[in-house]
Amino acid sequence: MKYSKYFIVILHLLTGVTASYAQNEEEYDTIADNILFRKEMNGSVIIHSQGWGLEYRFGHNRTVFKKLLYEANLLEMKDAKEIRTINPFFTNTKSYIYGKMNALYIVRLGLGQQHILNRKPYFGGVELRVFYSGGLSVGFAKPVYLEIVKMDMSLYQPIIVVERYDPDKHFNDNIYGRAPFTKGFDKLKAYPGAYVKAGLSIDFGTLNQKPKIVEVGAVLDLYAKPIPVMAFKNPDQFFLTIYLSFGIGKRYD
Repeated sequence: MKYSKYFIVILHLLTGVTASYAQNEEEYDTIADNILFRKEMNGSVIIHSQGWGLEYRFGHNRTVFKKLLYEANLLEMKDAKEIRTINPFFTNTKSYIYGKMNALYIVRLGLGQQHILNRKPYFGGVELRVFYSGGLSVGFAKPVYLEIVKMDMSLYQPIIVVERYDPDKHFNDNIYGRAPFTKGFDKLKAYPGAYVKAGLSIDFGTLNQKPKIVEVGAVLDLYAKPIPVMAFKNPDQFFLTIYLSFGIGKRYD
């Protein structure tokens, strides 16, 4: 019994030291996660009003609330008049887009700035940022190739050949379907231009080092020459799109 009071005192001391160590360790983790990291990079998937795309972005802090951004985008740009159809006069046909002369892909390389509206609390929440950017936009038009039904006069039976779409020769009754996707990449034509972008970025990640980002914004792509996409409409020289993206990344020094 005479040793019990010493045992109780030692137990209290050990408990206090352990609790103090655990608290200090938790506070260290919290502080470490709330550090203002100077660099950030992320990758995103983009869904926009005329297609989809991918984005890579790198940034570094200029001040506590301002960040300089470098970004690269690769996107598919569809026309609003695209309608997928099939040839009803043959069996096992492949779907295609009637009247589409070129598939359009866009590469953007730009520079921008991001402003933080609020810092995320250490216990979680969201961080809001507004941003704007601009730079070089290059449109790459890939000719559309189709499988065409023709009559082989030596065999007196129809055969299927691959030809570049020509609105004066190819119609609903002799188009069998789309050609392989890789056909036409050797005839890409570049259209140089520029773009401007602005929007709102929301970081909802639980860890400051590993941001999870939802972004909404608008982009205007403007080209020196109109880009022909559909055969039966005037080619477009600028494209205004609204987009939503989801990305993940990391912050570091």
